[in-house]
Amino acid sequence: MIQSIELTTGRGAAPASSGCACCGPATAAAPAPAAATAGGAVSSTYAVTGMTCGHCVGAVRDELTGLADVHDVQVDLVPGGTSTVTVTAGRVLDRAVVAAAVGEAGYRLLPPA
Repeated sequence: MIQSIELTTGRGAAPASSGCACCGPATAAAPAPAAATAGGAVSSTYAVTGMTCGHCVGAVRDELTGLADVHDVQVDLVPGGTSTVTVTAGRVLDRAVVAAAVGEAGYRLLPPA
């Protein structure tokens, strides 16, 4: 028996029922206040919804680590819920820059709480 499988590439290519923003429509993401860490680095936390898998995490992490002065990105994945993304950088990052990077991964920043 031969089965036909349709493959698509690119973000947003999967049907909305996939529930995965890296493979389907994104739902959202949001920041929290920045906090200074040892060595002068600044950590900022963002709430991100729509991530459901490791691929989603990797897409967000790849975009954010590509920003100037970013030292580390940690993601606490809550599949289908609100995940926490913590970005540690050498300076406070402009929210619009972070929003653009997260948008490239297929997500949006939620408005500050």
